[in-house]
Amino acid sequence: MALLTKDQITRADDRRWEDVPVPEWGGEVRIMGMSGTDRNAYQASLVMMGPNGKPSGVRLEDQTAKLVARCLVDGDFKRLYTDKEIRALGAKNGGVLERLADVAKRLSGLGDKAVEDAAGNSETGPSAGSTSA
Repeated sequence: MALLTKDQITRADDRRWEDVPVPEWGGEVRIMGMSGTDRNAYQASLVMMGPNGKPSGVRLEDQTAKLVARCLVDGDFKRLYTDKEIRALGAKNGGVLERLADVAKRLSGLGDKAVEDAAGNSETGPSAGSTSA
């Protein structure tokens, strides 16, 4: 397989999305996987910093609504909820939000370990060696 160029990588349409039935709301919603930048911002929003400037824990308040808000989009792939509207989304049925969050995590490549990593709570495993010219 040939190596990709920067232009080929930039032009690649690699964002995945899925329409999810939500009978509790009377229809379907579209969940789109986060970009790398969005995913990092979401993870950073969960980290509590200590007085020494190092991560001291995980902020769980509205974590599910934060995730869903970043991934819930309209037919033109524009976010339905801004960061300022997260509380309104968080007031919805927790079971529905959890179901949508599971889809958002899968499409965004997020797992529980990713949140721990963002907070600095996981041990560093062995890394693969690399060679460069």
